[in-house]
Amino acid sequence: MQILHPFAGSVQQYLDQLVDFESPRPKHCPQCEASKPLTGHGFYTRTIINAAFDGEIRVRRYLCQACRRTVSLLPEFALPYLRSSVTMIALWLLARLLPASAGQRQPPPPMPYQRGQFWLRRFRSQAEALCAALAHLATPPAASTFAQRALLMLESTGWLAAHRFLFADLRQHLLGWPPSLAPAGRRVALGPVAAPA
Repeated sequence: MQILHPFAGSVQQYLDQLVDFESPRPKHCPQCEASKPLTGHGFYTRTIINAAFDGEIRVRRYLCQACRRTVSLLPEFALPYLRSSVTMIALWLLARLLPASAGQRQPPPPMPYQRGQFWLRRFRSQAEALCAALAHLATPPAASTFAQRALLMLESTGWLAAHRFLFADLRQHLLGWPPSLAPAGRRVALGPVAAPA
């Protein structure tokens, strides 16, 4: 299971603070709610693409002694199961889905066509649920589509603050969970279908 590491800063600052293994240790297991602190269980590496960084980062892992499952502390700038950071995805979606107002918006970051279309499809399919979830943080503005309304709500709330609220509190992914995961972001184990009697 992944939870968010309460870290606000750049990717390089995140990498620099990884030497202190004790700082963000969760006080209890988010899966079984055991009140014992989790024990360190090493790191795993993943790649991240940001405006100023393109490479691997280490992500802390902890082990719950009660349920024997691991918990990863994902930095707030990263989305589960995606290489690009929240900021990169935000810049690209804003440039593609919201009309430019008097040239104030930057051009989207260079991105392979297929990846951008993948983000668009997932964001559009998730937009209505995002609007409903973000109504707790921001007043829904008038917009012609749910995708535009969700983008305006994300902009007014702040992308990282919205990601923190959606992922930590609601277990909702900014672009929707992949089909292999249940709505709460946990792996789906499908058994064989029994034949009707």
